[in-house]
Amino acid sequence: MTTLLVVHHTPSPATREVLEAVLAGARDPEITGVDVVVRPALAGSVVDMLDADGYLFGTPANFGYMAGALKHFFDTVYYPVLDYVAGRPYGLWVHGNNDTAGAVSSVERICTGLALVKSAGALEVTGGVDAAVRQQAYELGGALAATLM
Repeated sequence: MTTLLVVHHTPSPATREVLEAVLAGARDPEITGVDVVVRPALAGSVVDMLDADGYLFGTPANFGYMAGALKHFFDTVYYPVLDYVAGRPYGLWVHGNNDTAGAVSSVERICTGLALVKSAGALEVTGGVDAAVRQQAYELGGALAATLM
């Protein structure tokens, strides 16, 4: 069995709604053999990162950057996992009120440093979460899980 690690910071109802749709997609009944492990960014660990075969990261866009909680996660795991996670797939979703570009860029730079492989384009959500966003989030979760299947 492979493991998909979902690391997120979801302080608002909108970010929580996107997370729930991502998890529903990752846990689609058609996807088998993938264990989905979910960690709040402040609780994620080096062991979680090393034990996973792929990753989904979720964050709000705060002041043009990823949330401090996700940055803390990356600060905690970066050097201990650096030589061990290269080539593993990742995906990303970011929610912002009006702009997500800086948050997306900051996460992607870290993932590039870790030599992770982007398996899907970043899901960038601004404003409210509607059915179309929920569907895109579901597809993102499903795509990453299917990559590991």
